[in-house]
Amino acid sequence: MLRFTSGPASVRFGSNVGGGAACEHVPEMEDGTSTTRLDPDSGERFLPLRRQLGVTSFGMNQIVLEPGQRGRIHRHERQEEVYLVLEGRLTLVIESEPTELGEGQLIRVAPEVRRQLVNYGPARVVLVAVGGANEHQGRDGEAFASWEDKSPVPPQEMQMPPDLEPGELRS
Repeated sequence: MLRFTSGPASVRFGSNVGGGAACEHVPEMEDGTSTTRLDPDSGERFLPLRRQLGVTSFGMNQIVLEPGQRGRIHRHERQEEVYLVLEGRLTLVIESEPTELGEGQLIRVAPEVRRQLVNYGPARVVLVAVGGANEHQGRDGEAFASWEDKSPVPPQEMQMPPDLEPGELRS
């Protein structure tokens, strides 16, 4: 497989199932860390957190619906979505059937399922929507016993560290 990198994105060439050449746009992950914060008082209904953070492998958005507001009826070709309600009571209409979700509740919606986000009130709804289209590459983590340790092990093979002592807690 050949991989050509230029700027913030790369292009990967490889074989597809039919044996011919396949060209796939593969975003390049940024190094290091980035931060942002939720801003439900921004006045914006939709904030693309993915762009603010430079995330390339999945989508993540803050959505704020004031009482009476609703989103478009939509679906996706490939992307499944998870909605996490942070504040208020969301009505998620799924194929014309309403489902109620309260604070702290999550729901996953398959790509081909039509959905609409609705706020029947009385308070605003704040939620985070996370979406992705490719198979999750789980279990690629590496754990270290200390900051000086250079030999990682799979996290499931290492015990959790001891809890902080009372004197280490913020007051």
